Amino acid sequence: MNRSLQTIVILLLVLPLSVTAAEARADALPSWQYGATKLRIVQFVERATTPGGPGWVPAAERIAVFDNDGTLWAEQPLYFQLFFALDRIKALAPEHPEWKEQQPFKAALEGDMNAVLAGGKKAILDIVMASHAGNTAAEFGSIVADWIETARHPTTGRPYTEMVYQPMLELLAYLRANGFKTYIVSGGGVEFIRVWSERAYGIPPEQVIGSSIKLEFELRDGGPVLVRKAEVDFVDDKAGKPVGIQKYIGRRPVLAFGNSDGDLQMLKWTAAGAGPSLMAIVHHTDSEREWAYDRESHIGTLDAALDEARVRGWLVVDMARDWNAVHPPAEE
Repeated sequence: MNRSLQTIVILLLVLPLSVTAAEARADALPSWQYGATKLRIVQFVERATTPGGPGWVPAAERIAVFDNDGTLWAEQPLYFQLFFALDRIKALAPEHPEWKEQQPFKAALEGDMNAVLAGGKKAILDIVMASHAGNTAAEFGSIVADWIETARHPTTGRPYTEMVYQPMLELLAYLRANGFKTYIVSGGGVEFIRVWSERAYGIPPEQVIGSSIKLEFELRDGGPVLVRKAEVDFVDDKAGKPVGIQKYIGRRPVLAFGNSDGDLQMLKWTAAGAGPSLMAIVHHTDSEREWAYDRESHIGTLDAALDEARVRGWLVVDMARDWNAVHPPAEE
């Protein structure tokens, strides 16, 4: 057998074994379509966990941060926490008869979301403050827990905790199995997410960073409580995300996942680290299994971050192409 033919035979024998080995290593991500996106994630993790290799990341530095809305669970047609706030306004309405004629509460009670959104950030803030403040931290947690158990998504009819993304659940578990510590860094309310994050994602409450309202310590009936005030304390969105990461984690992440322009600063902060890093964006391209949206969306706008990702070579996850499944199977 001549040398050229021998080389071809060897390649034919070795290449299938190499692909099979890569597929086997990626079995922890079964809902990810086998291809360049999945392999890039697997290769980053393998390099990060190989001592002495060029991509080695010491275990203590394996910090992975994830946006929540649109990254770990769906966010259309409105942010889910806003649905919670609207339901709370309706529940509290008997105590506030003035809301029947006072905007944005009048619109919220009438289910006129166009009017609510037309009020801009002030209207949303008014609704959030009225629905989220005035109770203790423990009382608020119980209210959220009751809502998350009973509320249903207006389009799919599924519980909101079933609107999580199956590929991202697999990714979170895969990272943790390889020594990564996973955090949520969300513009949503931190006390809202902490109630159910461990059950939904395996992320404990102390690893959730989010926006918050002010808390005050009080003694009520002889016991200590934390009272939620109708004042903004911290906004964990856009430039606030790197601030929150430094403030509450104290280490720069090596992996960051987002889906919108609200995550751009977090992605840039991660990319600016000295060592290996992976920055990724979930691009909502699947109009059949979910929603397709990006630059013009009123929710989860992805414009500047998409351009930045393409210029910098960040990973862009095409939902329609890269995911075999979107949500977990519905529970019986």
